[in-house]
Amino acid sequence: MSRIDELIAGLCPDGVEYRPLRDVGIWQGGGTPSKHNTDYWRGGTIPWVTSKDMGAFDLSDTEDYITESAVEGSAAKIIPPNSVAIVMRSGILKHTLPVSLVPFVATVNQDLRALTCHDDVMPRYALHVLRANAGSILVTCRKVGGTVESIDAKRLMAFRIPVPPLEVQREIVRVLDAFTQLEAELEAELEARRRQYAHYRDALLTFPEGGVRWATLGELGRVSMCKRVFKSDTSADGEIPFFKIGTFGSTPDAFISRQLYEDYRARYSFPKKGDVLISAAGTIGRAVIYDGEPAYFQDSNIVWIDHDESLVTNAYLRYWYSVIDWTTDGGTIRRLYNENIRRAKIALPPLEEQARIVAILDQFDALVNDLSSGLPAELAARRSQYEYYRDRLLTFKEAAA
Repeated sequence: MSRIDELIAGLCPDGVEYRPLRDVGIWQGGGTPSKHNTDYWRGGTIPWVTSKDMGAFDLSDTEDYITESAVEGSAAKIIPPNSVAIVMRSGILKHTLPVSLVPFVATVNQDLRALTCHDDVMPRYALHVLRANAGSILVTCRKVGGTVESIDAKRLMAFRIPVPPLEVQREIVRVLDAFTQLEAELEAELEARRRQYAHYRDALLTFPEGGVRWATLGELGRVSMCKRVFKSDTSADGEIPFFKIGTFGSTPDAFISRQLYEDYRARYSFPKKGDVLISAAGTIGRAVIYDGEPAYFQDSNIVWIDHDESLVTNAYLRYWYSVIDWTTDGGTIRRLYNENIRRAKIALPPLEEQARIVAILDQFDALVNDLSSGLPAELAARRSQYEYYRDRLLTFKEAAA
């Protein structure tokens, strides 16, 4: 930090110039070559970047490539390496504004714009500044109305960012890139650990034929669900969280009264602490352990097996839910019917072996999924650290005009 302070004191003691984005570099829109002309796509060598590729600090690759003739025949333009791409139109703009560096020669589709920086602006500096201001850009530059969220190009071009001398930019980039490199290394390690976890989970839940008893879930217990709760019985705030399929496993957005909760819990099916709830719609087979806290769950969309734990433990059953090939109706709205659940088969080794398998998988699970420990916690800490220093380093006094 002291090095940056020294540079600012020596090079821009009276403040830093702020420029509208239109004056930071050359902006180019993109286009989509005709999908009907296969010559535009077959054997393409030019990366074609779309919003689905965006998100990382540095794009490493893209799924699609087009030919030179495709560029000549469409609105797509070649952008030089180290251009900064920003998503201008996409449903994901409701929540985030992806900005990424494109380190290779490429072109973008019509939902993106690419910035080629002037000589006095480092591309990676512009990348950090735009990512730091993503929230402000979404608020001030978002178009009102329309079926798809989008950014107003005129307002974006008028958005002002600080442009300190190159020496200051270079030192800021050096510091912030060190954080992003640590984050990238942690993400790579987390992905490797997830693959390792999946390998051991599949291996531990694979048994030689005839070496262990198998049973259907229907043989182990009854598919159970809570009593139906009508929308008129819910409110935006209240005493007891009511989890629907859209909020299952996350934060509830509906509540019921304690009186209704106590009544339904006493008279109808209700999970025991430790029971594994599974989603029967949306993301099929998502498993959440019921922690015993007061809560209620949407009938038929969230179910559980009311079973005897002397045969199979809940902890062991949860891991099977993640490997069962659930059979659905194949319709537009995916649905896991009770009969699909009852027919699913799992292996039933002795309880001691179930406990051994669970102990091993719990260690992997904590490493790759636990937000309070393991790699996800470390990754979250590094991201918070990066954002803290980014916001400090990119806050400047504006020079007088």
